[in-house]
Amino acid sequence: MTESNIARTSGIRLKDKIGYAFGDLASCLVFGLTQSVLNKYYTDVLEISVLHVMIMTIIARIWDAINDPIWGRIIDRAKVGKDGRYRRWIKVFSLPVALAAVLMFLDVRGMVPAGRLAWIYITYILFGMLYTCINIPYGSLAQVITSDDKERSSLSVFRSIGSTFGAMPAMVLASVCYVTLADGTKQMDYKKVFIGVCFIAALSVIFYLLCYRLSKERVESKPEPAKKGASSEVIKALLKSRPFMAVCLASMLYLAAQMFGQGYNTYLFHYYFEKPGLTMLPTVFQYLPVAVVMFFATKLGNKFGRKEVCSFGMLIAAVFYIILFLLSLMGVTSVWLYLLANLMAGIGTAFLFLLVWVLATDAIDYNRVTYGLKDEATSYAFYSFMRKLGQTVATVLINVPLLRIGYNGSELKTEGLSASALKTMYNYSVMIPAVLFLLVFILLKFVYPLDKKRIDKLQEEKEASLAN
Repeated sequence: MTESNIARTSGIRLKDKIGYAFGDLASCLVFGLTQSVLNKYYTDVLEISVLHVMIMTIIARIWDAINDPIWGRIIDRAKVGKDGRYRRWIKVFSLPVALAAVLMFLDVRGMVPAGRLAWIYITYILFGMLYTCINIPYGSLAQVITSDDKERSSLSVFRSIGSTFGAMPAMVLASVCYVTLADGTKQMDYKKVFIGVCFIAALSVIFYLLCYRLSKERVESKPEPAKKGASSEVIKALLKSRPFMAVCLASMLYLAAQMFGQGYNTYLFHYYFEKPGLTMLPTVFQYLPVAVVMFFATKLGNKFGRKEVCSFGMLIAAVFYIILFLLSLMGVTSVWLYLLANLMAGIGTAFLFLLVWVLATDAIDYNRVTYGLKDEATSYAFYSFMRKLGQTVATVLINVPLLRIGYNGSELKTEGLSASALKTMYNYSVMIPAVLFLLVFILLKFVYPLDKKRIDKLQEEKEASLAN
């Protein structure tokens, strides 16, 4: 009976994997704009202070703490449509998300400062809400594409591949969106930024629709009936789930490290290395190992355990950033040394980058068999919120060092940073990833309990629960 259940709800093909990858490719196209371009656009083009940017991001996350669980509950209770339980939301919200991304970059420099501030609050929070509307059902989709543990691991790898390609256009834009002034300095050019944003947003719609067309829901997933107090019961169960909270925190810190690097490097390469055209290279170098690791990440994860390979990889990544920091104390820094360390660290982070989604799916499966939680969308909404907290952590970690060195984008068009400020800027660029990656290692190694032996047992329990 168990085998027939698992056979009935598995058997994915390459088309399913590619279709699922297109979903995160589309999401990362628009989300990448907030990672690689938006912070510097706010500070250098709209001349918003770094303090205001931090406050705005924190307020947006406070709203997300309310909005994300509500949307998760709506999806869990919604009737299953002809397009399935989750796929339809991808089609419905693909265009609104793209338009919201464009709205964040409309030219409002003619407004008074208070008007500009109000505009970035409204558009940033609107984008976050609409992104949630599509990201939660997309993340929950893996639960119903297949029930097979190994196939879900493969989906996680393809999703990560999609996110890699999706992040690239925004990084390219962050590198080429400058114009050289008469005095030889470079400044972010609004026209280049806006054209790039519109192109990227249009591409996201195309790939969202491809995800909708190519994906198939195989696992029957009925909506949860309305029950008074059900939402609070689900949240309480999630909070006491050790594997779920561990993977949420690890994913939050890992995303914070990713976003910190992509956002902070726009400043580091502009002012410290004085090579703004190379801004995208650190992230490219970190992602390059993914092109190799993706061919055996699933096999290694299945053989040695996903927890095991991911935690070891994060330790490797932390070590290389620590080496960079120690070398900087001895006065040894260079752009190529920095890029080489990013490449080596990328070998370690590639495993978590490729397998993080299946770690989350494993934790959600654990909640199902341990606590009877069938609220996949609510669970993923909570997980998604924690990842958004990572975005907030990254924004704070980007802007606190800028505040510390007295960064003011409008003044720096004519005045440079002192040597000590530049040194501080560099030290933050290596210290922060080192600390974040070490924390992720600790969470995965010592807190997240789903090792290989427990995952094998969980698969048996999950298969048995399909009949219920």
